[in-house]
Amino acid sequence: MTSFWVARAVLPTGIADGVRITADDGRITRIETGQAPEPAETTTAGVALPGLVTAHSHAFHRALRGRTHDGGGSFWTWRERMYRASRALTPDGYYALASGLFSEMLLAGYTAVGEFHYVHHRPGGASYTDPNAMSAALVAAATDVGIRLTLLDTFYRWGGLADDGSRLPLSPDQARFADGSVEAWASRHEAVPTSRLARSGMAAHSLRAVDAADIAAMRRAFPDQVLHAHVSEQPAENRQVAAATGSTPIAALDEAEVLDRAFTAVHATHLTDDDVARLGRAGAFACFCPTTERDLADGVGPGRALLAAGAHLCLGSDQNAVVDPFEEARGLELDERLVTGRRGVFSPAALLTAASSSGYESLGWAGGGVLAVGAPCDFVVVDDASPRTAGSETGQLWLTATAADVTDVVVDGVRVVAERVLASGRRTSAAVGRELVAAIAGLDAAGQDGFRAL
Repeated sequence: MTSFWVARAVLPTGIADGVRITADDGRITRIETGQAPEPAETTTAGVALPGLVTAHSHAFHRALRGRTHDGGGSFWTWRERMYRASRALTPDGYYALASGLFSEMLLAGYTAVGEFHYVHHRPGGASYTDPNAMSAALVAAATDVGIRLTLLDTFYRWGGLADDGSRLPLSPDQARFADGSVEAWASRHEAVPTSRLARSGMAAHSLRAVDAADIAAMRRAFPDQVLHAHVSEQPAENRQVAAATGSTPIAALDEAEVLDRAFTAVHATHLTDDDVARLGRAGAFACFCPTTERDLADGVGPGRALLAAGAHLCLGSDQNAVVDPFEEARGLELDERLVTGRRGVFSPAALLTAASSSGYESLGWAGGGVLAVGAPCDFVVVDDASPRTAGSETGQLWLTATAADVTDVVVDGVRVVAERVLASGRRTSAAVGRELVAAIAGLDAAGQDGFRAL
């Protein structure tokens, strides 16, 4: 049994001072307020928030940060650079890069990550001796640094859709993403490794890369797992899917009977009113990734309309060009302000829900993301007297804080960040930066015409 004392905490019942959080076997067993710290317990100043989640991440995109801003272009030209970058990945190189990224995430205040993983095989498509070698690298990286992970093992079949709706073959760069058939994917998926902190979920890359019938087969094969898919990120995607199916991506998924509380539509940027209604009736999730959607010029999704319809919103860091849960939460509100001309479209409480408990449920950790008895003991302590947060009301702290204001992080009842230092190896942010430099340099050296060609 472990106890933590925090000066202030945001609880489901409101904001409380002098909060003692007691945990056993990774779960909260007691919360007491108005307490003084005891000598034997871990104590922190600042404000404790529930664990924060990136429900959509592509770890290898971290190596693209700061390398794709020249020359203009669009999402589609960026995608070609991303494909080239994937050539350099090996299990060992991926472990090094993901370890650095997951460490960066913990220091920033993320306690859980949904890794939308599709780099499965060797370049060219041949399987590793262990078909899940790349998955194992990600699970090991998360477990070693101490972040909670849902590995969203992704089915990828086709190279895309032409404008007339016909299927395109896989490009050479896409070959390592694909399993060939949903049956082959399912056979590999059954053996995806897990750990105490890492569990398996599933993802369909998109209706450009996967048929709706295949997604329905995935749901039938693994009815108890969460299912994610890229949906309506780009207008061109919608046009191509309409040419192929006669409907929008959301309508096609609805007709395949996969929209439910365990489904998350990632991006969901270019939706029709009917799409919004379908997601709302299903009680499904939409995962917005504001910093990536800005970076790739995707657009702003209908967040307010989705919530009003009965859907749920969560947040992702996607390409990890920015790793800051507060920036994603702010982005949900601030981007909507630019579209609507209104302030306060989302309340501070709604933003925290999107950043925490909704993300946990989207990733299959239902009951997480709250400071309550029975919940996983995951929380983040934020300095409320930094130059950025000084004077902020506690209930609006996440609208002023940044990743630099995170002082302590607890995951599964373990203090994985203590006074801005990672418990794994007693590493500072500077040390993590050096590890990322080394990991990316290793990919540069291995990539030949991959990363160097960016």
